[in-house]
Amino acid sequence: MSQTPRVLIIRFSAFGDVLQSLSLIDTFKKNWPDAEVHFCTRKEFAPLVEKHPNLYRLWVLDKKTGLSGLRKLAGELKNISFTHIYDCHNNLRSRILSLYLNGVLGWRSLFRGHQFLRRPIYRWKRFLLFQFRKNTFPQPFSGQKALLEPLVKWGLSQELPKVPQLFFDSELKKQTLELLGSEIRESITLAPSAAHALKRWPLEHFKKLIEILPKEHFIVLGGPNDSFVQELEDLAPERVKNLAGKLSLIQSSVVVSASKALVSNDTGLMHVAEQTGVPCVALMGPAPFGFPSRSATKILERDLNCRPCSKHGQGPCINEVFQKCLVDIDPGEVKNALQEMGVSL
Repeated sequence: MSQTPRVLIIRFSAFGDVLQSLSLIDTFKKNWPDAEVHFCTRKEFAPLVEKHPNLYRLWVLDKKTGLSGLRKLAGELKNISFTHIYDCHNNLRSRILSLYLNGVLGWRSLFRGHQFLRRPIYRWKRFLLFQFRKNTFPQPFSGQKALLEPLVKWGLSQELPKVPQLFFDSELKKQTLELLGSEIRESITLAPSAAHALKRWPLEHFKKLIEILPKEHFIVLGGPNDSFVQELEDLAPERVKNLAGKLSLIQSSVVVSASKALVSNDTGLMHVAEQTGVPCVALMGPAPFGFPSRSATKILERDLNCRPCSKHGQGPCINEVFQKCLVDIDPGEVKNALQEMGVSL
């Protein structure tokens, strides 16, 4: 390539999707070593991206600024002579930003000489899946590989870059680990929550897992509304520390990165583990997309005719046994998976 590649990656949200998109930075640098890789995301997810060593510049959108903030960001980006723009989000905001950068029908991209790609959503495949139960997606559907697939048009490799792909501010990491103490490195982290209740492995199963691992210490992560996970600490307060709602997203990510393993529902913390190389048992239930992509993560799931039942796991459950896809995953199976991955128990 005669011109120095100057690449813009657009991914505004959400937590797990931004984490998976981090692999794109090294993918561009691996294929184009001289490339300047820019990344555009929302303000609350900036700490996940800003310390990546191969990032040239981070661009941040404050969601509270609305359309005026998006227009201001677009004006700043138009002053950069990008050679390649990749909208790997494909939502309303990213389309509006792309319209500012590319012009109607892409006339501005032709004038400015940059190439543009947008990650496809595959609406027809989704229609077939949820209306006629015909799944034509790759199984399991790897979120990271789906992000890399469009880049074949630019001659880039689809091979995932090595971990880690998530990097932390050194002072933040130090403060977080000092707050929790040295035992964190010998603890198993649990992520019992999820955006939708149907994606949650039963709390009784998490309790049973704690009981069948009587020598292990556990850290429980979650959001400020996940008060139900306090039951896990109450079960064995000498071995279980509930931090749900007490840490930021980036602090929770530091905790996962320092743990000896993670047991997680289908939620963003699962992708923290895979982007930092931490062994993870992923409990996959009703949703079809965003499966982990790396060998350090062991996927546990059940092959049922009713799966998947909804795009994000919002339901409703249509099996005669409520939440059978997760209920049938036994805690002993999780223990075995941890041992198979070489986690000392």
